[in-house]
Amino acid sequence: MAERFRHFVAIDWSGAAGERHKGLAVAIADAAGGAPTLVDHRWSRSDVLALLQDLPPDTLVGLDLGISLPFADCGAFFPGWDESPPDARALWALVDRLCAADPHFAAQGFVDHPAASAFFRNGTREGAHFRCDGAGHGRGRFRVTEAEQARLGCRPTSNFNLVGASQVGKSSLTGMRLLHRLAGRVPVWPVDPLPAAGSVVTEIYTTIAALAAGRSAGKAKMRSFEEVNAALAALGSPPVPASGPTDDHSADALVTAAWLRTAAGQPELWSPAAMTDAIAATEGWTFGVP
Repeated sequence: MAERFRHFVAIDWSGAAGERHKGLAVAIADAAGGAPTLVDHRWSRSDVLALLQDLPPDTLVGLDLGISLPFADCGAFFPGWDESPPDARALWALVDRLCAADPHFAAQGFVDHPAASAFFRNGTREGAHFRCDGAGHGRGRFRVTEAEQARLGCRPTSNFNLVGASQVGKSSLTGMRLLHRLAGRVPVWPVDPLPAAGSVVTEIYTTIAALAAGRSAGKAKMRSFEEVNAALAALGSPPVPASGPTDDHSADALVTAAWLRTAAGQPELWSPAAMTDAIAATEGWTFGVP
C-alpha cells in the first residue's frame, strides 16, 4: 500500500458563487519526496474537473468537501420525498439535474427546490426536516463519518447547513455536481472500491491533516509559511521555500498534500471500522477517519 500511489493532490474546495475562487487551492506532493508544491492558478471548478479528467498515473486526490449527505440516521437522504435517491451516485445525478441552469457548478437550484429546501438550514430559515423530521439537535443531521470525526477531536458541520463561516453544504453540493460530471473516469472511494492500480479521488477534511501535524482542531488554520513549515516538519516533509503570510486555503492544501503522502500507506484508513458497504454506497466516508 505504501507504494500504491505516485502523486498526492489536495484540493481545498469552494462552494462560493462565481467562476473563479481565491478559496480554491491545489497542492501536489510526490511519492519520491520533497516539499509539496502549490499550483499557482486562479482556479474555477471547471478547471478542477479538467484536472481530474487528466490526472498523472496513480494519483490520489483529496477533495475537501462532503461527497454525500446523511442517510443512515433516517434511512434516506430526504425522508418522505419521492425523488429521494437510493445511493450517492444517484444523489450526484439529482443535484446536477436540478441545478442544470446554474453556471460554474453552482447549486442554487437544488437548495431552492421546494422539496429539497425543507431539509436545509439556509440563512435564517430552518427547513422543516433539517433535524430529521424534528428529531435530533440544532446542529442538524450528520453522516456516520462525521460522528467519527468528532471522536477524533474535529468539529464537523452538517452538510445540510448552508449558513455560517463553517458551513460546508454549498461546497458539498457543488462538489457533487463535479463528481457526477466526472462520470466514472476516476473511481471515487469509497463509493467505488479502491482499485489495485490507477488514480483515485476521495473526500478529505483538512483539519484531520492539521491534527496529524500536531495542531488542535481550534488552531487548524495556518496563515503563515512558518506555521505551514512547522506542520510539514511534523509530517516528515521538507519545508516549502517561502516565508511570511499566506492564505489558509493554500496552507490547507500544502499540509494536506504532504499528509496524504504519509496517510495513504496506512491500511486501516482504507478499512474504517464503522464503514459498512451500505454506508460506503450512500454516505461515503472521509479518508483519514479510521
